[in-house]
Amino acid sequence: MIRLLPLVMAVFLLAGACTATAAGPGPAPVAPPASGSAAAPADTAMLTQKGDPARSGWNRHETVLTQADVNPADFGRRTTYPVDGAIYAQPLFVPGLSVAGGTHNVVVVATEHDSVYAFDADTTGPAHAPLWRRALLPPGARSVSAANDITCAAISPEVGITGTPVIDPATDTLYVVATTKDSNGIAFRLYAVDLRTGADRVPPVRINASVPGTAPDAVHGTVSFDPRYEQQRMGLLLLGGVVYVAFASYCDQDPSHGWILGYRATDLSRSVVYNDSPNKSPGAKRPGGSGLWESETGLTADSAGSIYVVSGNGPFDLDTGGANAGNSLLRFVPDGGTLRLADYFAPFHQSCLNDHDQDLGSGAPLLLPRSGEVLFVGKEGRIYLTRADHLGGNQPLTMPCAQARETVSVDRIVQELPNDTVQGGVWGSETYWTDGAQTYLYTAGVADHLRAWRLTGGTLATPSVGQASSALAYPGGVPVLSSAGDTPGTAILWIVSMGSGPALRAYDPANLGHELYASDRVKQRDGLTGYANFTVPTVAAGRVFVGTKSSLVVYGPLR
Repeated sequence: MIRLLPLVMAVFLLAGACTATAAGPGPAPVAPPASGSAAAPADTAMLTQKGDPARSGWNRHETVLTQADVNPADFGRRTTYPVDGAIYAQPLFVPGLSVAGGTHNVVVVATEHDSVYAFDADTTGPAHAPLWRRALLPPGARSVSAANDITCAAISPEVGITGTPVIDPATDTLYVVATTKDSNGIAFRLYAVDLRTGADRVPPVRINASVPGTAPDAVHGTVSFDPRYEQQRMGLLLLGGVVYVAFASYCDQDPSHGWILGYRATDLSRSVVYNDSPNKSPGAKRPGGSGLWESETGLTADSAGSIYVVSGNGPFDLDTGGANAGNSLLRFVPDGGTLRLADYFAPFHQSCLNDHDQDLGSGAPLLLPRSGEVLFVGKEGRIYLTRADHLGGNQPLTMPCAQARETVSVDRIVQELPNDTVQGGVWGSETYWTDGAQTYLYTAGVADHLRAWRLTGGTLATPSVGQASSALAYPGGVPVLSSAGDTPGTAILWIVSMGSGPALRAYDPANLGHELYASDRVKQRDGLTGYANFTVPTVAAGRVFVGTKSSLVVYGPLR
């Protein structure tokens, strides 16, 4: 049985807090653990949200974990690392890093208390001190209070680092956005941190921006980024030497906008500014909105360099040549320091989605490279499948709301399935798997079960071809998959979800009725507490990393 004694946890947390205070904004001086085990292969690295810019969620380089080994007798919790705040960002994994006087396989986590930790990934038993810890709080600053500063409980009790950072393996640099509050108000800062020490590569930059516009919060024809109303939830994207950061709102409080800001990775100078709701929109129920949050999925990019994102409720007039892009799937092309909107899709009833808070942007686009298609699901639970090179534009109806539930043939896309196809809708993103012959899609709806769908000839066959026995509860879950390429018996589907309680679960992706492992089966040894919404497990080099409201839990082989 692997458990941390309460006294050990208390001493560890107290020591971390003291070193962070003494060190100020610099890296905290902490004693490194014993030298790590052998360096994992380079292809096991997990450097961005869901493993790659396409946000596929499929790690094809997992050679340690197999279906035969992932069972309650041989697999479970190896250690628990206490941290100083909730972990909403997905853990990242760096194999064979030279750090703290040795070579370690390293897991990096960020907390809502504005701290970044680097831990040894191979520890078993009582947790070592971190390899390093960095507090991203300038002098006189603190994390944002959900109750007192923003009156939004979506993430509480404090808001610090939410969006998953991104790592550049060429320079061993971690890019991360921290939210803080001081006497001047709320601020966002982008940091470039040395993975080996936690120190700054270059000085951090305070995030600000403006665009021309006529929205109600415009001043003299300019809409300015206002950190009082913006929240950074999406994972960061590193593409073409630019770090992209996206923003939504705190609990739909206005005036807010969907922003995408790009910063050069070398010096953090700003190079891209995009706002998806800059202008007044006659008849719109909100003065702004169109937030970009996707239940914390990262901005998506394809191999050609296009960027995809799904916006939330807000004004829309792209169909008449305007710039407002609420409830839309958007494709951008980086173009000379700007983001050019190259294509879009907005459902025929996008205005109805606004009326009932059924935004598309709770879900994220999944790129399907074999078919050249994009799939996504929003709060309605309606599955959209469209071509990546022709998203479909907008096909309005005279009375769209009266026909919204039954109509699936108006939009000019590859396939559209009815409301509640994924029951309760999706808060997160899907993943897919190919077994060599068939391709399967996996969904995890808020009021549904984990389901498998077969992709045939570029469309989804209905009904679903399988489901897990465990029912899901809000917010559903974000499935990911690991395998050793196409080797039989190595593919495993993972999810952290709520039902009767939080649990890490593993399934045979070819048969979701076969649950390989569940942490609540051996609750005393493996149980999860302090579940954080939209948790995405990270699977790498024989380890599964799960963030909670107060700790990082590391699962893996017990022998």
